[in-house]
Amino acid sequence: MKIERAALLVALALGLFAAPLAAEAQPTGKVYRIGYLSPTTPPRALNPAFDAFLSGLREHGLVEGRNVVIELRFADNKGPERVRELAAELVAMKVDVIVTVSTSVALETKKVTATLPVVMAVSTDPVGGGVVQSLARPGGNVTGLSLTGPALTAKRMEFLKEVAPHLARIVIVTPSEVAVYRLFLQEAESAAPALGINEVRLANIGYDPARWDEVFEAIGRRPGAGLLVGDSPGFEREGARMAALALKHKLPTAYGMKAPVEAGGLIFYGAVVTDLFRRAAGLVSKVLMGAKPADLPVEEPTKFELVINLKTAKALGLTIPPSILLRADQVLE
Repeated sequence: MKIERAALLVALALGLFAAPLAAEAQPTGKVYRIGYLSPTTPPRALNPAFDAFLSGLREHGLVEGRNVVIELRFADNKGPERVRELAAELVAMKVDVIVTVSTSVALETKKVTATLPVVMAVSTDPVGGGVVQSLARPGGNVTGLSLTGPALTAKRMEFLKEVAPHLARIVIVTPSEVAVYRLFLQEAESAAPALGINEVRLANIGYDPARWDEVFEAIGRRPGAGLLVGDSPGFEREGARMAALALKHKLPTAYGMKAPVEAGGLIFYGAVVTDLFRRAAGLVSKVLMGAKPADLPVEEPTKFELVINLKTAKALGLTIPPSILLRADQVLE
């Protein structure tokens, strides 16, 4: 009898410990509705980042078509007003949480709702962009992941200078005047003297590829210019065109996105985006279980990769140092 009672107590104890874990890993029978808002157009093919997000949801017991419905919305690069319209649409549908792609989308969504939870799958300087109060204590209704890590811009400049020692000027190409890109400028200006860079400036080229050729040509007229391309889903979407223009105007370029380098760009160094989207799913799970975004710190990237395109380097007349090749996670030939 004592053995049976002891076994019962053990079973009850195990049950008490297991219950919270099960509740966290496998939500209740409720069907959750997740809004997913991107500034770009729908992808033409497989979307590894979105697939990583879905995989991350499954890790937390959230399965699309079973206990999750995802409302996809794409602003087709039509600017802030369209983003706000779509955000308002999702709010009216009473989704449980909105997942945003880019800092600007998070900012516009925050203008629409100050109460509905928002999780940034990726963002660039959310503090400087006015989305959160601080990384550790976001405040408000927004949390998520940041694309920027310690000295990331400086590291891109360092790689670019090693590959193209003749560089004396750096132009940071951005899609808009959004405040988040000021962080890139500040980091670049701080790193410039030690790298022998005499000039650093921002160039807002917008989202319309039709005017990019003219801008790139103007930048390339003066010798010694190199480009840093700011993180932007819109730029990633037109990565092949941007890479072709950089090559056409003989501009060594380091990108904050991998796709342009796979399409012919020179260097990518940055966060592993699929890892950020997977981790964003974990924050979504916490929010759905009752956590408040204000109490969930904005997380920084922990995984980075360096990709070098050898074919592009040769076309630009550049020789990649062995030290760079050894550090590269991927070399495209």
